[in-house]
Amino acid sequence: MNRRIFGITGWKNSGKTTLTEKLVTELVRRGWKVSTVKHAHHDFDIDKPGADSFRHRQAGAMEVAIVSGVRWALMHELRGEDEPTLEAVLSRLAPCDIVLVEGYKREAHRKIETRRGEAKDRTPLSASDPAIVAVAADFTTEGESLPVFDLDDTKSIADFIERATGLVA
Repeated sequence: MNRRIFGITGWKNSGKTTLTEKLVTELVRRGWKVSTVKHAHHDFDIDKPGADSFRHRQAGAMEVAIVSGVRWALMHELRGEDEPTLEAVLSRLAPCDIVLVEGYKREAHRKIETRRGEAKDRTPLSASDPAIVAVAADFTTEGESLPVFDLDDTKSIADFIERATGLVA
């Protein structure tokens, strides 16, 4: 699939979600249609016990779509199936200008690594992942060969992503 995707990766509490949120806001402000994919490492649920859709899933439905005049959501229960690949998830998204992918450390798409001084693990991921093409940190990084951005410099990071993905020349 020929999609523009760019990842935001990093250790837990390194600022991935905050940066992703700010980048979505900035890229949408610039006129781009943006979608996101977020990888969760745990058993998450976007549904609430007692809701009709929750009851449908509890009864054994593989997929439950919730549709209104404002939004729709599709939940798919794996029920023993393997977690879908990133490629499989991307193939289900509607057309857009760019997909920002949060997490998915081991995937080969280009990504920016977030680093926060407060994060429990500050081991650089870029040393072992050639797909990391830039770093965004809230502290001074010494000896880094990749472009380094201040974690709060959303505009410059968005400029970089636009160029790296071919959104702009």
